[in-house]
Amino acid sequence: MEEVARLTRPDRVHWCDGSREEYDALVAGLVRDGGLIPISGGQFENCYLHRSDPSDVARVENLTFVCTADREDAGPNNHWMAPDEAHRLLDGLFEGCMRGRVMYVVPYCMGPIHSPLSRCGIEVTDSAYVAVNMHLMTRMGAAALKRIESEGRFVKGMHSTGELDPERRYIMHFPEELSIRSFGSGYGGNALLGKKCHALRIASWQARQEGWLAEHMLIVEIENPAGEKRYIAGAFPSACGKTNLAMLIPPDELAGWKVRTIGDDIAWLHLGDDGVMRAINPEAGYFGVVPGTNRRTNHNAFEMLQKDAIFTNVGLTSDMEPWWEGRKSGVPALNWKGEPMKSGEKAAHPNSRFTVSARCNPVYSPMAEHEDGVPISAMIFGGRRARLAPLVMEARDWRHGVLMGAAMASGSTAASSDSGKGLRRDPMAMKPFCGYNFADYFAHWLGFAPRSDKLPRIYHVNWFRQDDSGNYLWPGFGENLRVLQWILDRCGKRADALETPIGNLPRREDLNLKGLNIGREALDSILAVDIAGWREEMESIAQYLAQYGERLPKALLNEHARVARALG
Repeated sequence: MEEVARLTRPDRVHWCDGSREEYDALVAGLVRDGGLIPISGGQFENCYLHRSDPSDVARVENLTFVCTADREDAGPNNHWMAPDEAHRLLDGLFEGCMRGRVMYVVPYCMGPIHSPLSRCGIEVTDSAYVAVNMHLMTRMGAAALKRIESEGRFVKGMHSTGELDPERRYIMHFPEELSIRSFGSGYGGNALLGKKCHALRIASWQARQEGWLAEHMLIVEIENPAGEKRYIAGAFPSACGKTNLAMLIPPDELAGWKVRTIGDDIAWLHLGDDGVMRAINPEAGYFGVVPGTNRRTNHNAFEMLQKDAIFTNVGLTSDMEPWWEGRKSGVPALNWKGEPMKSGEKAAHPNSRFTVSARCNPVYSPMAEHEDGVPISAMIFGGRRARLAPLVMEARDWRHGVLMGAAMASGSTAASSDSGKGLRRDPMAMKPFCGYNFADYFAHWLGFAPRSDKLPRIYHVNWFRQDDSGNYLWPGFGENLRVLQWILDRCGKRADALETPIGNLPRREDLNLKGLNIGREALDSILAVDIAGWREEMESIAQYLAQYGERLPKALLNEHARVARALG
């Protein structure tokens, strides 16, 4: 801390203790300075609005670097800069950058504070907005510092908003040093260093060294009418329904089923001595995309936003309630920039966010704090595919599942500054977040097969198939539980499937369709295998994988060849 202070020269240093009193004081200071606007009108209580700079509203993948000694260790999936060069550049930017500001020292723990699966870090920042968000998003403060003192090992995070100049904005990761340096952005994905930077990019490197997985996955607890609980981890690109699935509400026709949330975004998965894969959610809160959230699409998410939430870049009604597209009630008076609404414009930024403690979730599971994690029965990969990918398919084995994940493709989303570029390959939904070469990452995944015969089954889902008119063929939302029921029944050897070249698919009679309003033609379409289309898909996958060259594991290429042969 002394070293950072000498470089950045803050007016004073504040060590965060994580108390509610501290949180309230920081929030009050932000309100005085204009960094937060109280929005506790109507049904909202103790909520606040933050407006970020219009140039600083999403992750900047083009300015996010992995800095390893060997360029090949970062891989073609990452932007690379030599560590010495990156440090020189950042030292120049950080020099004196906190003059006139407070330096907040934020010790935090990712995961339950006493879990052996958790890891700690310290973020130094000049943003009180970051400090209050870290209070909601992590186990932050005195308890984390005590653990750091006993372990003597932590991820070092250094952040400054700088001048919010897009030309002087860098998010640098040094995995070999277990350190992160972020300059010039106040947006959550770039500034809340415990989240994507630590819990995925640095943690994925740690996980490879230590033999576990750090993944962009939700964790959901599903209890059937017989009281049997099972846990599923699911990887989806941002804004593809992860939070909805993590907080799913069973349809009326599936009475007796219960769904609870362990985590909505990140999972750390460790193989136990018994060969069972267990997962923890390293986060303590949610930093979710708010547009489209209402009582129908995600009742639980909407309910948890009524109190103690921070909104970023949403609109405002005349009575000071937050407003976003899809809210379904109220009328926006101001847009996300604080300007009077104009005809035809959106009130909220498409990547506007909410931050809230996980304990505000009506279906929060106490198992989220279990020190040993929860046993994972199935892993799901999925993205937005209007065509080709069926509703659900099961991998024939672990190796086939790794290929499914490596070949994932989805439409780009507003969560990244490169949105609007169409369909892109996003392996395991980790394209923006893997802290090392994807070829080595795939090999790491494949390396779990010899270690256990109790690994989770792997599936691929697609809730977003459309007809020729652009209408969705599957109703989605709570009805997705019907697919999860089939998945869990397959894991319990209680359901049948049709073997196809691309994986095992449910037949009509294998799905619980009780009370579901879906036409026969639509159902047939989303359960069909387009052989010609999949031949083209396998060629596209081969071209994508080729960029990883000689480091790509032969086992993955062999699995690709097996599927291609099966397609004829």
